Amino acid sequence: MILTTTETVPGYRVAATYGIVRGNTVRSRSALRNLIAWFRLWFGGEVPEYTKIVAEAREQALDRMREQAVALGADAVVMVRFSTSEVISGAAEIIAYGTAVRLETPAPAPA
Repeated sequence: MILTTTETVPGYRVAATYGIVRGNTVRSRSALRNLIAWFRLWFGGEVPEYTKIVAEAREQALDRMREQAVALGADAVVMVRFSTSEVISGAAEIIAYGTAVRLETPAPAPA
């Protein structure tokens, strides 16, 4: 499965478009991670507790989007984007979305 943020994939042409696919997850911070992160905020720098949870959420959203594309018969998702929003205080949704397509290699031009 090819995932790309571009409209096209070099060396391929879009043979079929299946429509929008998406995957999302809603994650909250645990009380313990929140406490540790709060202490880190006082000293500045990266807050790895939040970096890890956001990275895991992005991967889960991508996996769910990919599963939906495969179920439609696609072999690629083009124009992949991410969006985040706060659902409630302390919980955020991450969504990955794009257009599911089937690709084919164009026939070589005659010499």
